[in-house]
Amino acid sequence: MELSWLNWLYTAVAQVITWIHQGYSSFLDPNSGLTWALTIITLTVLMRLLIFPLFLKQMRSSKKMQELAPKVQEIRKRYKNDKQRMNQEVMALYQGQGANPLGGCLPVVAQFPIFISMFTVLNAMAHGQLKFGMSQELVDSARAAHIFGAPLPATFWSSAEQLEALGGANLIQTKIVLGIFVAISSATTFLTVRQSVTRSMAQMPDNPMAQQQKILMYISPLFAIFSLNFPLGLILYWVTTNLWTLGQQHWFYSRHPSPVADAKGNMVTPEPKPSILSKVRKSAPEPEAPPAPPEVKAVRQQPTRQPRSKRTGSKKS
Repeated sequence: MELSWLNWLYTAVAQVITWIHQGYSSFLDPNSGLTWALTIITLTVLMRLLIFPLFLKQMRSSKKMQELAPKVQEIRKRYKNDKQRMNQEVMALYQGQGANPLGGCLPVVAQFPIFISMFTVLNAMAHGQLKFGMSQELVDSARAAHIFGAPLPATFWSSAEQLEALGGANLIQTKIVLGIFVAISSATTFLTVRQSVTRSMAQMPDNPMAQQQKILMYISPLFAIFSLNFPLGLILYWVTTNLWTLGQQHWFYSRHPSPVADAKGNMVTPEPKPSILSKVRKSAPEPEAPPAPPEVKAVRQQPTRQPRSKRTGSKKS
C-alpha cells in the first residue's frame, strides 16, 4: 500500500530509522534483535511525542463535549420532533462554547500516514528492496535480525522457505512469537478502547450511543487479527503505540477527573488524584524542627511591706 504522494514521508521515516539504528549500533550488535527492537520502539515514541499536542487538543475537546452533555440532552428533548432545529441548536451550543466535535479525530488522522509510512518502509526492508534512501547494509541488517527467534521481516503466514531465506528460523517458534505479539496487540487495543468507553459512559449514562460503544469495545480487538499479515517489526510498532496510548490516557484521566453532579444537580469537577511523585514526596519524612528555646518567665517584683514606723508621714507615739 504505497502512496506516491507520501514518498517524502517514507524517506523521512527511513532516514530517522537509519539514524536511530546507527546510534544503538555504536554500543550494540547492529544485526541483533535487541538493536532493531530498540530502534522501532524509539521511533514509535518519537512519533507519539510529535503528535502529543494533538492528543491534548483531543482530550480537551472531549472533556468540553462531556461538560456540555447535559445541555445537549436538554436540546434533544426540546426539539425531538424537529431534527433540523435540534442539530442547529446543538452546533450553535458547541460553537458558542468553543467545542469541536471533530477534535477527537485529529490524533487518528495524524497517526494514519505515520502507520502507512512505517508499514511501507518495513515492508520494503522485509523484501530486500533498496528504497527511500536506505542502504544495502541497513536492509541486510534488518533482514538478519531476530526477536525471540523470529525474523524481524517475518509474518505469521511466512513459509519455511521464506524463513530459510531470512536466516533459517524455526517455523513453529516464529508462529508462536508472532501469535503472542498479535495477542498483546489485541489485548492492548481492547484496554485502550475500554478505558475511553468506560469514562464516556460514566459521564453520559443516558447516551443513546452507549450500546454501540460497547459493541465497538468488544469488536476492536478483532482488528488486530489483520496484523497477522504484517511483519513482526510493524506489530512491535503497533504494540508500543497501544501501550503508549493506554498510559497517556490514564495520565490524562487521572489529572482531569470526570465532572460529576452534586446534590443540587450542578456539574462539578472533583480534585485530581495525587500523582505518584506527590505520594513519594508525602511519604518522605519531613525534617524535624529544632526544639524551641524555653520561655523565660518574667518575675514580678512585689514591693516590700515597710513597718508602720518607717512609713512616710507616720510619727512614733
